[in-house]
Amino acid sequence: MLYALIGEDAPGSLEQRIAARPDHLVRLRTLQAEGRMVLAGPFPAIDASDPGAAGFLGSLIVADFASLADARAWMEADPYVAAGVYARTEVRPFRKVFPE
Repeated sequence: MLYALIGEDAPGSLEQRIAARPDHLVRLRTLQAEGRMVLAGPFPAIDASDPGAAGFLGSLIVADFASLADARAWMEADPYVAAGVYARTEVRPFRKVFPE
């Protein structure tokens, strides 16, 4: 089943995000290689694809997991969580409708 994994960045966590990004991307690429990734990306803090020093407000990942518990465990093991980038995380079941 698909799940939406949402991480909300802690204020002032841009440096931690930059430092943890390589390890975070390795995990995302693994999901992609396994054919489980639907989409992933950050929420820029300003209306720009590269927000620079303004940073990010959080991230969204939509991917396939065997269960809600597995999706939650995956999110809690993310390098952004360990580095203190995310102040809060949420995992919700997701039903893709479009594109078909």
